[in-house]
Order: sequence, then structure tokens, then C-alpha cells
Amino acid sequence: MTAPGAVASATARGGALARARRGAAWLRWYLGELNGEHAYDRYVERARASGQRVLSRREFEHDRTDRRDSDPREGGRCC
Repeated sequence: MTAPGAVASATARGGALARARRGAAWLRWYLGELNGEHAYDRYVERARASGQRVLSRREFEHDRTDRRDSDPREGGRCC
């Protein structure tokens, strides 16, 4: 038989571990949003839904960089 304190302690550790995992998952998602990592996934969903040809990841990033560099409002280069 297990002591009641041992069960409570194990449950508390499990809860803390679950919170830590949720926190890590949220942080991973947030950083992905900040650096634009999820932009390609959203693009693929929209392109497939509208029946367009889906660019490769490399083509997408190249196009995105060109658009960002050519638009001064996006902080692109002037020269």
C-alpha cells in the first residue's frame, strides 16, 4: 500500500510537468510566430484551399524575402 503523501506528491509532480510542457509548447509556438516560421504552413493551407500551385519552401522563402526587401514599409533595404 502506498502512503497518501506519496500519491499527492506524485500527482503534484505530474501537474507541474504538464504545466511545464504546455508552457514549452506555447513558447515554441510564440517564437515560431515571431520569426515567421509558421508563415509557410499558413501559405500552404491557403494555396491548397484555393487550388493554386504550392511553392516549395525554398521558393516561398525566396519570394517572401524579395517582397520584403522591395517594400520600404517592411524595413527593406534601400540599396
